[in-house]
Amino acid sequence: MIDKPLLMAVMALLTLSLVMDYSLSVYTVQHFGYGQFHFFIRQAAAVAVGLVAMIVLSRLNPDRWFVRIGLMLFIGSFLLMIVMEFLPASMVNAVGGAKRWIHLGPLSIAPVEFFKVGFVFFLAWSFKRKLEERETMTFMEEFRMFMPYLVLFFIAVVLIAVFQKDLGQVVVLGATLMTLFLFVGSSYKFFLTLLTGAFGGVVALIFLAPHRMARIKSWWITVQDTILSVLPFKPLQELRVEGVAKEPWQISNSLNAIHNGGLWGQGLGNGQFKLGYLSEVHTDFILAGLTEELGFVGLGAVVLTMLFVVFRIFKIASKVKNTMYYLFSIGVGLLIAFAFLLNAYGIAGITPIKGIAVPFLSYGGSHILASCIAIGMVLMISKKVPRDIHGNIL
Repeated sequence: MIDKPLLMAVMALLTLSLVMDYSLSVYTVQHFGYGQFHFFIRQAAAVAVGLVAMIVLSRLNPDRWFVRIGLMLFIGSFLLMIVMEFLPASMVNAVGGAKRWIHLGPLSIAPVEFFKVGFVFFLAWSFKRKLEERETMTFMEEFRMFMPYLVLFFIAVVLIAVFQKDLGQVVVLGATLMTLFLFVGSSYKFFLTLLTGAFGGVVALIFLAPHRMARIKSWWITVQDTILSVLPFKPLQELRVEGVAKEPWQISNSLNAIHNGGLWGQGLGNGQFKLGYLSEVHTDFILAGLTEELGFVGLGAVVLTMLFVVFRIFKIASKVKNTMYYLFSIGVGLLIAFAFLLNAYGIAGITPIKGIAVPFLSYGGSHILASCIAIGMVLMISKKVPRDIHGNIL
């Protein structure tokens, strides 16, 4: 029996994504001259395909199909990320020098969304084979053991952060990888060493890209007064930046939209900041648009539902006996949690905006389908969890 509470929670979020996508895209369809239901129809098609994929995967026998599907997902998406750099401009448009989507007629595919799921599978599959029977290791033995995974991650960083200029996805993948290292028993010394190296790598990627530096400066200008007032040390005051950032309006309008929603919201369809103040609010800023229309109550319901999804995934992981299934479920839960937190912190101005989609909510066929495939594989695993006669997890 699959985990029905998890399935119902995901379906609720997907249904809400259709409602909010139709409501929040009103200005965009007018501005670009699209039909009234342009984004709704495309999102509905992605949700329908995702639901079918999720249900079909949930009905398969994990002992027979899990590894096959996971390897196909990992190898296929990894090759697509490499190949897309050499495809003609008619298939891969470079936006600001970044190639993120492969266009096949009316369809657009973002391979990185599927690679995240495939990467988590590969880690779970490989960790089970190499680390399940391991004994206590020294720091250097740990380093040699985990080096192949770090090399693979470095290749992914080059493909995603350098060629696709998508640092947000790298942060999500890196945080998931490091957390999984802890779950397979790496030492805290090794973890802290990786954390230090990761921080240095992120700083280097920021300094090497002018657009990232501009985004950091835009964010810092909006929060420096608050932070520096709490830390009144004279040397730190040298960090103060004068002037106006290039585009601070995106964060300020996001905060204004959230504030305008109040407790109960302005009502579905009555949001004001979606009318050109927040660019394409139905994508990365959907939480801000949702809060303005449905209020803090609506946002709270979304947060609780997302927490419930992550909780059910972790609960399935805690009860399954197969190490590979356990690690994969943990990894999927981490992907969802980190992506949601990174987006929420960005639209609230706590961290710089990273362009990360909200799982199951933001407009976009690739991330919807990839998320549904990940949940379908977790539901496939959930059939291996012991339950009582009423279907409750023991």
